[in-house]
Amino acid sequence: MKLQRGFGLNTIMIGGVVVALSALLAMKVLPDWIEYGKLVKVLKATAADTSLKDASVAQVRAAYARRAEIDEIKSVTPQDLDITKEGGELVVAVSYAKKVPLFSNVSLVFDFEGSSAAKQ
Repeated sequence: MKLQRGFGLNTIMIGGVVVALSALLAMKVLPDWIEYGKLVKVLKATAADTSLKDASVAQVRAAYARRAEIDEIKSVTPQDLDITKEGGELVVAVSYAKKVPLFSNVSLVFDFEGSSAAKQ
């Protein structure tokens, strides 16, 4: 008697649906996570800019706007930034929520927080 090996049709169909749904979720969510990574990079670059050491808040916002335009950051405008000085160092921070529609009336909401301050 010969033993059968391999996957059945039902297993392949269910596995395909799971893979397709995972790929769909990744395609909808990944762009927002990539933008968040770019945002944190821009915040750190703006705060590290030595020409902004004694700059006004408006100048820091303008410097952020230039960098954000290059990296195509649309979720956070210069007016959304919290700009402070801590220990003589410029700290640029932001907190925002992003709603990602999945299908019909189902959405995911992400709360992003970014800062130029070094993590302790």
